[in-house]
Amino acid sequence: MMSLPNAQNITREVLDNGIVVLVYENFAAESVVISGSLGAGSLYEEANKSGLAALTANGLMRGTHTRDFQTIATLLEDIGADLDVSAGVHRTGFGGKSLAEDLPLMIELLADVLRRPAFPSAPIERLRGETITGLQIRSQDTRYRARRAFHQHLYPQNHPYHYSVSGSLATVPGITIEEIQTFHAAHYGPESMVIGIVGAVNARDAIERVRAAFADWHNSDSAAARTLPNVEQPRDIRRAFVPLAGKTQSDIVIGSFGPSRYEPDYQAALLVNCVLGQFGMSGRIGEKVREELGLAYYAYSSLDGGMGPTPWRAIAGVNPANVQLAIGRIIDEIKRITDEPVSDEDLANVQSFFVGRLPLQLESNEGIAGTILNMELYDLGLDYLLSYRDRIYALSTEDLLQAARRYLNPNAYVLSISGPEMN
Repeated sequence: MMSLPNAQNITREVLDNGIVVLVYENFAAESVVISGSLGAGSLYEEANKSGLAALTANGLMRGTHTRDFQTIATLLEDIGADLDVSAGVHRTGFGGKSLAEDLPLMIELLADVLRRPAFPSAPIERLRGETITGLQIRSQDTRYRARRAFHQHLYPQNHPYHYSVSGSLATVPGITIEEIQTFHAAHYGPESMVIGIVGAVNARDAIERVRAAFADWHNSDSAAARTLPNVEQPRDIRRAFVPLAGKTQSDIVIGSFGPSRYEPDYQAALLVNCVLGQFGMSGRIGEKVREELGLAYYAYSSLDGGMGPTPWRAIAGVNPANVQLAIGRIIDEIKRITDEPVSDEDLANVQSFFVGRLPLQLESNEGIAGTILNMELYDLGLDYLLSYRDRIYALSTEDLLQAARRYLNPNAYVLSISGPEMN
């Protein structure tokens, strides 16, 4: 069991300014991965400035007060390394990969872009143009439009999940560079930062590199943390239709709120979702709607988990003539999963799948880094993996049934459809 990342082989240190550093030594390859995040997501932007956190994060690599965009790109290219920053709802994440010998430069560059971005006008305007072009393209994508409509009808307007992290065509053009600078000053700081380093490095040396680059970083102007508004499960069926002329496919999203990663039944919900719409050829939904009846190009269910109540939803792409049939069969499967326990065979299959895939997730430095960061962010404890197998096999068919019944209701959900007009 010592081969799994755990409290004995993960070095964890909290710097004086609050930064949590996690290092896992792995000398199987001469590479190193840096991965982490800080509390600067779209949760902290106003609705009429949707996209501000994303523009800020994406703008960090466009130039600092000591290096312009071309200098940063050349430094990374010369050592064959990658480094990027992107925003989510709750946090802004960063990640990079290089040879282990180049870790000092990688940490130096990371500190420079996080702490001293210049947000130069011309590169930021190019970034804005790229963002707007992307939004224009997605505005004609039935899959994207169905997903956006689903979020807008599931979450109220005062909830950050109502909005796209990327922003919208109504908000992105009006965001100013001064607002980007203000957002950075208010929300980028060491207090909530977590950084993981995995690879062919000495743990103490890696921590000292981080300390040298970040220990003097302080942000006395950092804004207070925000919490999510409360939400309630749908009590009826809410429907949304986004017409897109000329399309030959309709996309469907059906669902409600799922558990956050902190909920005690999260793991049970994850397993029952696997039965519903993931395992094999996309679980029961895929088997019925796509394989048996041929109603969909793709059909599956998704449960994200996270820091808040992200959706538990079924998703399908269908011929417009099959929309109502596909919806009916998906609802049938949701009803079935909430009416009766999964079979002992189904439970055994998904338990074996979840336990069996864990070593595969830990085959790469990226996988290890993501795992230990989640252990930190979700307060799972550094020994979480040592008892993972036992926890999975401790779940019963009744546990899965109760999780399904808590979050899924075949008579109350949000349904969104995007595609050509339906007769």
